[in-house]
Amino acid sequence: MTGSKTSPVRPPRVLPATLSNIAEAAIILRQGGLVAMPTETVYGLAADAGDDAAVAAIFAAKERPSFNPLIVHLPNAAIADRFGCFDARAARLAQRFWPGALTLVVPRRQQARLSLLVSAGLDTVALRVPAHTVPQSLMRLCGRPLAAPSANRSGLVSPTTAGHVSDSLGAAVDLILDGGPCPIGLESTVVDLTGPVARLLRPGGVALEQIEAELGPLEIGDDTARPVSPGQLPTHYAPELPLRLDATFVGPEEALLAFGPSPPAGAHTTLNLSAAGDLTEAASHFFDYLRKLDQSGAQRIAAMPIPEHGLGRAINDRLRRAAAPR
Repeated sequence: MTGSKTSPVRPPRVLPATLSNIAEAAIILRQGGLVAMPTETVYGLAADAGDDAAVAAIFAAKERPSFNPLIVHLPNAAIADRFGCFDARAARLAQRFWPGALTLVVPRRQQARLSLLVSAGLDTVALRVPAHTVPQSLMRLCGRPLAAPSANRSGLVSPTTAGHVSDSLGAAVDLILDGGPCPIGLESTVVDLTGPVARLLRPGGVALEQIEAELGPLEIGDDTARPVSPGQLPTHYAPELPLRLDATFVGPEEALLAFGPSPPAGAHTTLNLSAAGDLTEAASHFFDYLRKLDQSGAQRIAAMPIPEHGLGRAINDRLRRAAAPR
């Protein structure tokens, strides 16, 4: 009696983001498949936002809770208006920051051809117009709105390179388009415009100060029982190692996520987000360095304090969620 052979695990397909490969990816999306794509923020796991089965496949690939909504990516504000109801505030922010790293949560149009799964049963929808050329080309070629959360297992460190996607999702994605490192390196800022006062749900690639310059003061945080956008779960963006915040000293068993010109000495491994104290540089390195420290062989990660303004607010949000009890 002969034993059965185990089939080898299919490796993920990773192709450079050339026009011909983007055209192949567009065909995959129209057929209900999953494509990982670079954006200016992080890599996204894209599917046809109007296809229930394709959107469900995102949740399955990411092992993502079904009550956690997805962001729908669209080519421009005029097309976005077909899917969500834009008041004067939304129109102003769209004109100022789109295309770019800003997501707007607005009332969902009843006739919008979107899977109900993208809104997790809510009557709102999260919309973004990305600035990166790859998703723009992909949407133009496939002619579909794209649901595209970060291309990683739910709750873990977000991907900023194609290699990160491959390590996290493997063959669960039909094709990974490699467009190099993401220039911003943090997810989009999410603003909820469904109430009388605009509310910041998630700090990100557009600073709170820039948004308040357009709308005036925003409320901060979520006052609902359910998430209305990604990035609101209390434990999120988490490495495998425990994470200690606001570190001013470091032990030999700790890996140090440093910031600024004078990090403490003595760490097992040190990676400095920005020796110059530049928050834009720090944001671009954040998820990549967090992953590398997680794999450094240390027992714990210690993170130095980050200024609570501009992109620093978004970095601190990710750090607090990554350090939350699991």
